[in-house]
Parts: sequence; structure tokens; C-alpha cells
Amino acid sequence: MPHFQARLWPADCAAMTISNELAELARGHWAAAALVFLLAGVVKGVIGLGLPTVSMALLALWMPPVRAAALLIGPSLVTNLWQTGPRASFWPVLRRIGGMQAGIVAGTLGGVLWFGVPAGTWASVALGVALVAYALWGLAGRQLQVPAAHERWLGPVVGAATGLVTAVTGVFVVPAVPYLQALGFQRDALIQAMGISFTTSTVVLAIGLAGNGSYPMAAVGGSLAMLVPAIGGMAIGTWLRKRLPVAVFRRCFLAGLALLGLYMVARALA
Repeated sequence: MPHFQARLWPADCAAMTISNELAELARGHWAAAALVFLLAGVVKGVIGLGLPTVSMALLALWMPPVRAAALLIGPSLVTNLWQTGPRASFWPVLRRIGGMQAGIVAGTLGGVLWFGVPAGTWASVALGVALVAYALWGLAGRQLQVPAAHERWLGPVVGAATGLVTAVTGVFVVPAVPYLQALGFQRDALIQAMGISFTTSTVVLAIGLAGNGSYPMAAVGGSLAMLVPAIGGMAIGTWLRKRLPVAVFRRCFLAGLALLGLYMVARALA
């Protein structure tokens, strides 16, 4: 009988590569990865962002980026969803930033369909520099403010810009986070607003990339194991945030933005 050999398409090869790498991870690195996600969760719990940044930076010390990205999918989405609580204040916050969310959906889907897979190296550098500049401006005592009369038209514009940036770079912090802070939200409301915005960006980006065949579905299940340390860390960080004075929280928040911007620049130029 003739022997037939199955043909492996590029997507199948990618899936096998990631699966093999995750199997290798299971043989010796799960504990270290869990500690990384615990720390990243604490950071996100305190300032409302940074889980992907911290975890990618530390995981890259001993594993390829593709493996780290595979582990990030579940913790990033679930912690963003958790950050949208509590329910009592969810709808008031969503009503205020609803136009921004509509802009994010339109900008992200349009950008993904037009540009394809996020790969904007120099865009990431520019965004990182902008984020550092904004954080330093805030740490120097300056703060942007958006008049309430401008929110209705400015929100969708900022959302669309954030969506386009997300489609090009995979980063959904700029200009969303500076805009949300400029709205004058109180500490917990700001964290919730960022959670809503990040969740919208994450889900819509995944849908857009899946629609054009660019979303790496392989090894999504492996990231579920990292949910426990990530959520545990976020619980610790949330506990710490509620006990920080407002001025200390603001400094931590802006310092976190500056570090995020520096990391974006360093990663893009590496």
C-alpha cells in the first residue's frame, strides 16, 4: 500500500511549535511563570494596568516571546474583565465613556482590516515617548482636563484613535489612559474606566484578527493555568490600592505609565 504523509500547513506548524514550547515549560518553569503573573497582577491591581508589560518583560528572560504571548491571553482578558467591577458604578462609568468605546470598536476593526497584524515598531517608539512625556508632565504637577461639554464628541475621537493605535501596535494605552485621567475620575472610577476600555480593546482586537486569520488560537488553553496567580496578585494589588493615599496612588499611577512607555521604546528598539 502506498504511504501517505499528512501535509502540515504553516498554521499547523505554529500550533505544534507553541504546544511543544508549553510542554517544555511544564517540565520546569511553571513555578517561575506563576510568580511572574503574581507580581504582574499586583502591579495591575495597584495602578490598573501593566500586567502584559510586566509579565512579557520578565518571561522574556527565559522563554521566547511567542510562548509568553500564549500564556498572556487568559490572564489579560480575565483581569481586565474583573477590573470593570463593581457593578454598582459600572453603568454610570460606561455611560460616560460609551462614545469612546464605540470609537474603539470602529477604529480597531477598521485598523485591523486595513493594516492586518500589529507590527508598528516605530509607532510603538513614538507612543512610548509620548507616554513618558505625559507621565513626567503629570509628576511635575501638571494635569490635563477635558471640559464636560467636549466629552460627547471627543470621546469617540479618542476611542477611534486608540483603536487605530491598537491595530497598528497591539498597545491600547494611548491615548485612552491620558484621556480617561483627564476626565477627572476618582481613583476607583478611573481604574474601572480603564478596565472597561481595555476589555473592549482586547475583545475587539481578537475578533478583528480572527476575522482576517491572524489570531494565534493555538495554546490558548495553556494560559488558563496562569489565571490563579494573576487573579491572586490583582486581589493583593487592589487591597493595597484602597489603602494608598490619593497623592501616593497618583504618583504610582504616573510612574507606572512612565515605566510602561520606557519599556515600549526599549522593546521596539531591541
